Amino acid sequence: MYSKCWQIIKDDSKRTFEICGQESNTNFFTNGIHGMQKAGMNVSCVTPPVTGKSSSKEVIKIIGYAKEDGLYERLLNEYREITRRYFGQWEV
Repeated sequence: MYSKCWQIIKDDSKRTFEICGQESNTNFFTNGIHGMQKAGMNVSCVTPPVTGKSSSKEVIKIIGYAKEDGLYERLLNEYREITRRYFGQWEV
């Protein structure tokens, strides 16, 4: 069994991706992506294992996608704005 996995987020609308780091438990990351998907965002994630061939983030490539630095932060801000609007509907 692998001890760590890469956390990679993909913006499927703009065909970009960012490698967010390595983690042994990816539940928080994948649950966040699932929340973004439920909010209507066109995002996905992959969590491949860290192996000898993929021990450096520079060698990781996703076919058809370009790297975008700051993608995760941009998508988090977009998600915060969506949820803020959603909760604003409940004000009395």
